[in-house]
Amino acid sequence: MAFRCQRDSYAREFTTTVVSCRPAELQTEGSKGNKDVLSGFQVVLEDTLLFPEGGGQPDDRGTINGISVLRVTRRGAEADHFTQTPLAPGTEVHVQLDWERRFDHMQQHSGQHLITAVADHLFGLKTTSWELGRLRSVIELDSPSVTVEQVAAIEQSVNEKIRDRLPVNVRELSLDDPEVEQVRGRGLPDDHAGPIRVVTIKNVDSNMCCGTHVSNLSDLQVIKILGTEKGKKNKTNLIFLAGNRVLKWMERSYGTEKALTTLLKCGAEDHVDAVKKLQNSTKLLQKNNLNLLRDLAVHIAHSLRNSPDWGRVVTLHRKEGDSEFMNIIANEIGSEDALLFLTVGDEKGAGLFLLAGPAEAVETLGPRVAEVLEGKGAGKKGRFQGKATKMSRRAEAQVLLQDYIRTQSAEGVAEVLEGKGAGKKGRFQGKATKMSRRAEAQVLLQDYIRTQSAEG
Repeated sequence: MAFRCQRDSYAREFTTTVVSCRPAELQTEGSKGNKDVLSGFQVVLEDTLLFPEGGGQPDDRGTINGISVLRVTRRGAEADHFTQTPLAPGTEVHVQLDWERRFDHMQQHSGQHLITAVADHLFGLKTTSWELGRLRSVIELDSPSVTVEQVAAIEQSVNEKIRDRLPVNVRELSLDDPEVEQVRGRGLPDDHAGPIRVVTIKNVDSNMCCGTHVSNLSDLQVIKILGTEKGKKNKTNLIFLAGNRVLKWMERSYGTEKALTTLLKCGAEDHVDAVKKLQNSTKLLQKNNLNLLRDLAVHIAHSLRNSPDWGRVVTLHRKEGDSEFMNIIANEIGSEDALLFLTVGDEKGAGLFLLAGPAEAVETLGPRVAEVLEGKGAGKKGRFQGKATKMSRRAEAQVLLQDYIRTQSAEGVAEVLEGKGAGKKGRFQGKATKMSRRAEAQVLLQDYIRTQSAEG
């Protein structure tokens, strides 16, 4: 049985009776892309004005006794209407259609039938599938390419047929009707019930279809083919708009054109050239800015290296900069005898960091610095760099590095004396095998004290 919406695509409201109502859930997409599950009811009516999704056409929206219908799906010969309010079986109800959504779907769907027929007739381009999208629709053609000339010819032909006001008729045929074999189609769903609907555009096309359509091509108003894109598996996607979508697209395009005219201070015919000039100017400025940043990095590196504050842990933060900026500083300084901790970005927000120094120390400390800054990073050969989300914790990372250097100095004394030791609470003691190297250990300690004094 065909639904009322299929028998009369132009009907906007009618009265029917509730057959059944059962609890159900509806999975929807939330505002952030996550899946939400709504609890509600699947309502079945004796007949329906609301089209259930099928044939590439999305479902309708509307109300039953003022209650919003959030989804309509076909189940055999019945249509399930999802609502969040129950409706008692046997109740007479008033169904009202969201006409703007329905008429848009009618225009796009009938437009697809017309384009598909013309593309096949003119160039043998077969349609393998189509999608009625929210803003544009796509027809998948079984061809690796479609030329600009072919697109123009298809668009001209379909609009001529719209101006010819060709009628569109819907008929129902039984499954055993021999005419079914003569009708274009891609097969029936496994749970199909009832007669077969055939949509015919006079002298153009006959096609099996369950969707809602205009009764005359003049209701399409106009079709605009926006172009083609490479499709899947050696196919081509043809993108089109029909009817009111063309008018809305022109309105948006004109609004954009006006805004660009104001911003670029030139007429629409000069927009492209003006943008190209701006792009070239931007590239030149970016190049000059990069060169200045490199020169600044070299200058900063030399200043740090020659500063009286130079020590075993060297830190620097700048609001402006990038990874290349930090790496230039690290390259100029060299980091065999010190830990270099560089950061760029918002002092209290996110940014980038680089830790450079002796490979063993960096390998140990890099992940710990990233953890303190609540970021992520990676490194090799004495460099560890990454992104941080909490640049406000730079001081904690610096303390971590200084504690490491302090520990290494104590262990260094044991190493110079060729001994072993351990320590805690400001004490480090052990056994030495080469007391004759006490002077070397003393120099190591003096260097450490000198470093700490400078940093102080």
